[in-house]
Amino acid sequence: MNTKRAIKTKGAKAPKKGVKVIKRTVKAVVKKSVSKPAKKVALPAWSDKITILYEDSACLVINKPAGVVVHPDGKSEGPFLTDWILAKYPKVKGVGEPTEIKDGGVIDRPGIVHRLDKDTSGGLLIAKTQPAYEALKKQFQDRTIKKKYLAFIYGKLNDPYGIIDLPIGRSPRDFREYSAGRGARGIMREAVTHYVVLASRNDATNNDGRNKSPEIESNCTFIEAEPKTGRTHQIRVHFKAIQHPIVGDALYAPNKPLFYGFKRMALHAYTLSFTSPADSSSKQISITAPLPEDFKFAMKEMGVNPEITLDPEKLKRLP
Repeated sequence: MNTKRAIKTKGAKAPKKGVKVIKRTVKAVVKKSVSKPAKKVALPAWSDKITILYEDSACLVINKPAGVVVHPDGKSEGPFLTDWILAKYPKVKGVGEPTEIKDGGVIDRPGIVHRLDKDTSGGLLIAKTQPAYEALKKQFQDRTIKKKYLAFIYGKLNDPYGIIDLPIGRSPRDFREYSAGRGARGIMREAVTHYVVLASRNDATNNDGRNKSPEIESNCTFIEAEPKTGRTHQIRVHFKAIQHPIVGDALYAPNKPLFYGFKRMALHAYTLSFTSPADSSSKQISITAPLPEDFKFAMKEMGVNPEITLDPEKLKRLP
């Protein structure tokens, strides 16, 4: 008995006698999925300038050189620090939260918990896993992570230490800027910065007594600044608001001269204190980012000894 069933097609007619029926056998083409090896990300040219200051299974802290943009923003040209992260730590891809840009696009920020401006050097904390990212993000939200910066500012401060407590909003003149002054638009967010004067010196003459160019600012102050809140451009905006912008800040002090050898904004993220998600004891770690060469040169020009000036035991701190 033939167990094969005939499949009838609607409208099909039986072939007439003597008509040769040609059957075509159609072979199913099965495409084999070929897994391509992951494309290796090339290290940027400035990679050798990056030093790892701390690392464990959850995170790492690097000393970011000035001139490096942390992640894409839809405007800046790469390579970016995130390119270095993916080249050195491919498993960090997907860690963190993407950000939306104005044209509606989405940009990945692998491992980035916080950022430093392009011309700011110093310590930057990077998460290696998503749980570590979430834990570090919470520390920033709870303000338990402490960051201290070193900066050279124009002019001379009258007080040896102080607190700048001025809310920050958007600048009414330039979409790139933020403002702590009158007329700032948008939501005004709380912003508090503590500062300590480390050294101050009249800059009208060189160390050897020779007069400098009259275009150069008459004085300059070397400070330590600690932002208690984490607003964009906070230190830059706050010191501009009190008429002492940061030396070399092209955005907030575009018409002021560069001096002390600086060719960029004189801002360095000096210390970073946090609790590593890999440490069950919850002990706080404090990491110091070594001074870049331009800071060392400027301090020497000012007659400052880094070992004495930056001695934590001798600095007058604010609570």
